[in-house]
Amino acid sequence: MVPLLAFAAWSGTGKTTLLKQLIPQLNERGIRPGLIKHTHHDVDIDTPGKDSYELRKAGAAQTIVANNNRWALMTETPAQEELDLHWLASRMDPTSLDLILVEGFKHEAIPKILLYRDGLKHSIAELVVDNQVIAIASDVQLPDVQIPVLDINSPFQIADFIADWIKK
Repeated sequence: MVPLLAFAAWSGTGKTTLLKQLIPQLNERGIRPGLIKHTHHDVDIDTPGKDSYELRKAGAAQTIVANNNRWALMTETPAQEELDLHWLASRMDPTSLDLILVEGFKHEAIPKILLYRDGLKHSIAELVVDNQVIAIASDVQLPDVQIPVLDINSPFQIADFIADWIKK
């Protein structure tokens, strides 16, 4: 099983921005990351009017759109059951990945890096640091924290931390 590592934070903290900077850094270190992103918005990666869209809307339960560069599997989930992170991860090809980064899914019992930025509407006291949290990435010093504190503005430092974590 490919290890999962979640990045959890309140909206507006910069999860996606950090991950966009972090993924190239991991690649440079020879770590092949995958990504699972949770969203509360409706997702449709297909384009209205395209054949694949029309066929899916006609009632196909699963649709694969493919070319020589990439493929995507779309699965209809009308029952809207609770998402199963481990099931989603099992859909990924473990032979092409060293790590699956997870954006969101903050309540899952998987290793996580919490993100905190000063000046947002939440206080540092509101961070839920449980035994799944392996580090906090922040833009302020956190002197009373018993786990590593990383610079949220240094994707290089965070990538080094992750590379060391994977080795362990």
